[in-house]
Amino acid sequence: MTVEAIKEAITGLPDEQKSALAAWLNEQTMDDWDRQMQRDFSPGGRGHALVERVKADIRAGRFRPLSEGKPA
Repeated sequence: MTVEAIKEAITGLPDEQKSALAAWLNEQTMDDWDRQMQRDFSPGGRGHALVERVKADIRAGRFRPLSEGKPA
């Protein structure tokens, strides 16, 4: 089945079913994104060094709570 055929089939769905499909697709996308974030920020991932640097800054007291960082 092609993407065009899927689009055509979706066009014919009742609004309630389109909404249910949209919610399901959103869950699928978020699950993929969550897995990518897990890989990126786990040991060996491309963002892991950033996580370690943030943790070190917190341990050393080099951070400011978000509530203190808001512009006046």
